[in-house]
Amino acid sequence: MQSAKQTMELGASPSNKESSTEYAPRILRDIQEIIGRNSGKSGALIRVLQQSQESVGYLPPQVLMTISQDMKVPLSEVNGVVSFYNFFTTVPRGKYIFQVCLGTCCYVRGGQRLLDVLKREYHLEPGDTTPDGLLSLDTVRCLGACALAPVATLNGQVHRRVKPTGIKELLSRCR
Repeated sequence: MQSAKQTMELGASPSNKESSTEYAPRILRDIQEIIGRNSGKSGALIRVLQQSQESVGYLPPQVLMTISQDMKVPLSEVNGVVSFYNFFTTVPRGKYIFQVCLGTCCYVRGGQRLLDVLKREYHLEPGDTTPDGLLSLDTVRCLGACALAPVATLNGQVHRRVKPTGIKELLSRCR
């Protein structure tokens, strides 16, 4: 099964009907506007990266190069910030993001079993996105809800004491 991150190009998203050649120039103009609004502000690089990711959905190489060139920041520094913060992604993500906590408490209380169900029944590995672009799977080290373990999130909404048998019900909300 091929994940969306292996098949996507700049500007091509599961819900986007435009070709990447029509879409890319518009995206790059939007990025330049974002840079202009944030120029000279404290933390401008992180703000620009956040707003660019909100606009595009992820940070493809062309966007990172535009940010680097227009902000006059070395590409290595831009890539360093993107790779340091888990929030940033350089691959397209699904409309729904399902995160499974694998912190110590969640792991001991069944977090790995949740992942096993997702692997077996949905053919998803952490970091993958379904081919239809609907669902992405991630793991996190701690969501700060240890008393409610195992914990998972669906688009940021925390679900407590998730059982492997409850995965199907949770994911049914994605249709």
